[in-house]
Amino acid sequence: MNLSFFDQFMSPTLLGVPLIMMSLVFPLLLLPTPQKQWLSNRTNSLHLWFSSNFTKQLFTPLNILGHKWSLLLTSLMLFLISMNLLGLLPYTFTPTTQLSMNLGLAVPLWLATVIMGLRNQPTAALGHLLPEGTPAILIPILITIETISLFIRPLALGVRLTANLTAGHLLIQLISTATITILPMMPSVAILAMFTLFLLTLLEVAVAMIQAYVFVLLLSLYLQENV
Repeated sequence: MNLSFFDQFMSPTLLGVPLIMMSLVFPLLLLPTPQKQWLSNRTNSLHLWFSSNFTKQLFTPLNILGHKWSLLLTSLMLFLISMNLLGLLPYTFTPTTQLSMNLGLAVPLWLATVIMGLRNQPTAALGHLLPEGTPAILIPILITIETISLFIRPLALGVRLTANLTAGHLLIQLISTATITILPMMPSVAILAMFTLFLLTLLEVAVAMIQAYVFVLLLSLYLQENV
């Protein structure tokens, strides 16, 4: 029984072919494509409104060099939100519950911010490893701690997204399984459990959007330190 709860986090296959690539490509098909007309439809208008406001809010603290990342981070935000929300539908698969995929997104982007900082302002980038005015006896310890904290950032990004989505999916499946089990024996308790499941589903929708925003926000903070 315990193993079946984790089957939802396994990559589905069809005739031995993994379907994770289809799960990754499908959210991109939902994004509206640019049109040549002056008057766009409501979907495109909503998409442009969201993109402009999100970009303005996220990149206001950054200088001009950081604004080059606006299209990449906005696309990443929409991509993560789409996958997280589609994963809540029945009989679907959520790729962002896979730690390998989340690390595959976090490590290259984090590494790009570090390389940009070392290329554009190496003194300031290395200065983050040692606060000003540190006593000489604490210099090796602080450099070691700051270096470890620097390299643990992409791991924290990937684990945070994976853990939050995995915990929510598991809790939803546990409550739904318990509701189906106790429905013939205790209908009143099952109805209460169904109401709790409805509230938990709404919470999981909020978590899916918030975790995508937090993932991109932390990347923008790492970028802010290196531009």
